Amino acid sequence: MIPLRDDNPRYVFPVVTFFFIAVNVAVYIYQISLGEEARQFVYRLGLIPWEVVHLKEYAGLPAGYQSGFPSVLTLITSQFLHGGLLHLAGNMLFLYIFGDNIESLMGHLRFFIFYLLCGVAAALAYVLSAPNTLIPLVGASGAISGVLGAYFIKFPRARVDVLFILFIFIRILSVPAVLVLGIWFILQVLSHLAEKAGGGSGIAWMAHIGGWIAGMLLIFLFQRPERARWYKNVFRKGNNDAF
Repeated sequence: MIPLRDDNPRYVFPVVTFFFIAVNVAVYIYQISLGEEARQFVYRLGLIPWEVVHLKEYAGLPAGYQSGFPSVLTLITSQFLHGGLLHLAGNMLFLYIFGDNIESLMGHLRFFIFYLLCGVAAALAYVLSAPNTLIPLVGASGAISGVLGAYFIKFPRARVDVLFILFIFIRILSVPAVLVLGIWFILQVLSHLAEKAGGGSGIAWMAHIGGWIAGMLLIFLFQRPERARWYKNVFRKGNNDAF
């Protein structure tokens, strides 16, 4: 199921959501413009778990692969790098669909902080699961997973239009967010368990899980009560209680 849009109204224009999308796209364009040096760029700004654990850069990396700044900063910088166009496009699609309502629920500044914190929590979850890994973690997936976890808690009954593809059966279906996001999270957990059992995919499933859990917890700290009440009234009038 590929989400296309939801039916949630906005309380405010999602300035921060579009800002994060713009930054991610701009960084990716710059990244691919580097050509053969793009790999060095990823190693310098991507999160390498070994370096975070030891609070220093790995001395065995080739020249040009070391950043020269504290490794803990990659908890932030890694969130704006991507491994390919599909990786970027998928992340930005989910952020565009679900980010605006979480931003509306929190306000711009709170959402800015929430997003980055979820990304940091996701990265740390991955570091704990693979502390000696030298392969850089990149992508906004962890932060966006936090957005999805928050949406799952606050808007479970919101309707999401999804593109459903099963062989030759292709339809656009309207389904509850709890189903779309619940299936998504279950797939992350199952994929993580499969990888631990010996199936390598190169995807940081644990980062997704960590970000999701962080979002579910932090939403109660970051939401604005008056915004929550506004959403309750809007959905009650529309006979669609999303809370």
